Amino acid sequence: SRELLALCLKKLRGLTKVRLIDAGFVWTEPHSRRIKVKLTIQKEVFAATILQQSFEVEYVVASMMCPDCTKVMAQNMWKAMVQVRQKVDHQRTFFYLEQLILKHNAHQDTINIKEVKGGLDFHFAQRSHAIKMCDFLASMVPTRSKTSEQLISSDIHNGTSNYKFTYSVEIIPICRDDLVVIPKKTANMLGQIAPLTLCTRVGNVLHLIDFRTLQTTSVTGFAYWRTEDIAPVCSMRDLKEFYVLDVELLGPRHGRYALADITVQRMADVGRNDNEFIVRSHLGNLLAYGDTVLGYDLDSANINNAEFEMLSQDDVPSVVLVKKSYSERRRKRKNRNWRLKTLDKDDGELAPKKQDKEKLEADFETFLRDLEEDPELRQNINLYKDAEAASRARGTMDDDDMVDSDDGEDVPEVPLEELLEDLKIGADDDEDNDDEMGM
Repeated sequence: SRELLALCLKKLRGLTKVRLIDAGFVWTEPHSRRIKVKLTIQKEVFAATILQQSFEVEYVVASMMCPDCTKVMAQNMWKAMVQVRQKVDHQRTFFYLEQLILKHNAHQDTINIKEVKGGLDFHFAQRSHAIKMCDFLASMVPTRSKTSEQLISSDIHNGTSNYKFTYSVEIIPICRDDLVVIPKKTANMLGQIAPLTLCTRVGNVLHLIDFRTLQTTSVTGFAYWRTEDIAPVCSMRDLKEFYVLDVELLGPRHGRYALADITVQRMADVGRNDNEFIVRSHLGNLLAYGDTVLGYDLDSANINNAEFEMLSQDDVPSVVLVKKSYSERRRKRKNRNWRLKTLDKDDGELAPKKQDKEKLEADFETFLRDLEEDPELRQNINLYKDAEAASRARGTMDDDDMVDSDDGEDVPEVPLEELLEDLKIGADDDEDNDDEMGM
């Protein structure tokens, strides 16, 4: 092209001292990465004497990247970083946050995502992208953030400086199914709710329910960080399994919850003694005789919290029921026909130990079960059909599964209409398309 020829001629030094008569390309192999240009020039050497000469110039095509791409490919060339942390002993919140980021494509401007102990680090090439990520996190979960900057270089002649910005984002340390204690003064501000409540859902606000009266309230991030006196006293790892002996509905209902007096017994005590508990719970319409339920055994729990110790005995029940449980045998035999996508994360310098990997896998399995049991939680997450699920199911089906199917136990599953088709574009698809066009 004329533009490429003009670009090549500009690269030649001394061409302005002579007169250019003709210029043209000489054919070369396309894969040789060489460009040859034949030039004809004239110059007056003596009085009334003009010298004309033709010669070839060879150019070598070198691969290079623009400055922005060079910064992306180089290590530690980020301009801003967002550090997301949560002070809890599990990773369920980050599994949920990862799916929200994937659904809203909030990670499109990141140049690297690093997995560190207690959270994630997002690296960006521009400060505005980091601020956008902080705003996105604040709109999804209650957070608070701090900003710091570090001077990298400065030019005293033109007054310019180069900074690196770090945004520290802390997620509220209360998760779904946590038992939360609220000081009396704060409980009165939240609508005279009981000082001991359960966290039913975490969105941009905390949703709490009084399991003995079905009264609900919501706590914003601003209200929590203002005093920081609302604290979880029991979490997921403190759950114990109980056996349901009787359910007596009391009448009041709130959404999917119904108030009831439920008689339960510890699974460890079944068949050994007659220690039973009559518990006022919000799970009346979800439980029946013979079911198993997860709850907090406050009689044997070791709770170190000043506000909890100040509560009267009338406000502290022996057992707090949290959610219905399903047999582990049925759980392990069930093949899921869906899957989740994950972010492309860097594991960092320290690889997780074997115990940490097992703990991470257990947290991820708990998160998947929460998705199966809670339709509201699935509304904010994209679930994809697993093409290999059918083949795995056929390979693992045996006579024991046929016997187990007569249990009558209903294990929650994700409906097929909620699953999305996964679009894959690769070399194989291109070859298939070419074959179809050829036919």
